[in-house]
Amino acid sequence: MTDNPFVGSWTYRSLINNPDVGTDFNQLEFGRGTIVIEDAPIETLQGTIGGPDWSLALKGARHYGNPMHARFQGTGVVGGEQWVYDYEAYLVPPWPNGVNQVPAMVGSVIRTLPHSGGAPGTVAPAGVVASFYAVRSA
Repeated sequence: MTDNPFVGSWTYRSLINNPDVGTDFNQLEFGRGTIVIEDAPIETLQGTIGGPDWSLALKGARHYGNPMHARFQGTGVVGGEQWVYDYEAYLVPPWPNGVNQVPAMVGSVIRTLPHSGGAPGTVAPAGVVASFYAVRSA
């Protein structure tokens, strides 16, 4: 048994920070995948994040408090290119009267290095920031 509440598998979704409420929800997707956080020494965070055809190793730190907080970096080679993303996450505290509340992390992600975009000849630039949430799946 671990005292690290981040340990486990999490369904991850990130969204572009577009303030236009009229934007179709499907147009806001930045990324999706699975985060797997492994048991690690106190205040350490390690694991992976990935989806179809991509995976990044996660390394960082976690901190006690209210809410609990983690900061970590995902790195890896995807399609022959180095990918680097940085994450800031907060564990959502349980509501006293919450019904069927699933543990969740909320936070922010930044693309630290540019890499090829989704369409040929495009670039996903560094510095793009998105919001994310992840819910425990196992």
